[in-house]
Amino acid sequence: MPRVDKAKRIAIVVLMLLGAGLLLATVSPCRAQDGVVVPKINIGVGSAKSPEDVSNSLQILLVMTVLSLAPALLIMMTSFTRIIIVLSFTRTAIGSPQVPPNSVLVGLALFLTFFTMAPVVQKIHQSAFQPYMEHKISFENATASASGPLKDFMLKQTRTKDIALFINLSKSPRPKTKDDLGMSVVIPAFLISELKTAFTIGFVIFIPFLVIDMVVSVTLMSMGMMMLPPMMVSMPFKILLFVLVDGWHLIVRSIALSFH
Repeated sequence: MPRVDKAKRIAIVVLMLLGAGLLLATVSPCRAQDGVVVPKINIGVGSAKSPEDVSNSLQILLVMTVLSLAPALLIMMTSFTRIIIVLSFTRTAIGSPQVPPNSVLVGLALFLTFFTMAPVVQKIHQSAFQPYMEHKISFENATASASGPLKDFMLKQTRTKDIALFINLSKSPRPKTKDDLGMSVVIPAFLISELKTAFTIGFVIFIPFLVIDMVVSVTLMSMGMMMLPPMMVSMPFKILLFVLVDGWHLIVRSIALSFH
């Protein structure tokens, strides 16, 4: 009997849902006839009737491609890589892998990237974007003008041996000036140089915290407290040291000055 009652209840619920669906189906046409506007969206691809249409379509396609690659460009061609690695090293050296959280570190790295890249962005705005918006130069000339300040910034932070490495790997002719260097050589060389610089700064950051860990470990061993984790005792001292020397101020100042 309980199974029969349960089956009846399920059948009643199904009938109620069907009735509600039929009611909505009969009411919606009436509402549409009473003046309710239902939007209609058409998406299609038409044929270009003039060279200007082809040029505009290619520019829109190029802009969409750049926007989809914007995160990768932000990481590869700006100061973001060095900043986020140094901040991650700092958090690891303190011994708190979850504090500050990743969202705070990424946000701080983004704003520091905007700060350090502001002169480059200003040059791009003056030499490429503003003349293009005023129809003084073409889109191709604007792209070439915009890549100049960005390439100069990357070359200032790139080691000569890294550039020579990718020139030899690509088997391209030896460039006479920096204008002969292509982005396919400059970008990976810039990334390798940034990684080396970031790891060097991270090593310097680790040294004082490593000394604290060693002192705490030796002290606990001399006191016979073998079962007490040294990390638990050393973390408050490392946080105290970092706060007393105003660590975040020093880290941000060192990162900003490393790009000049």
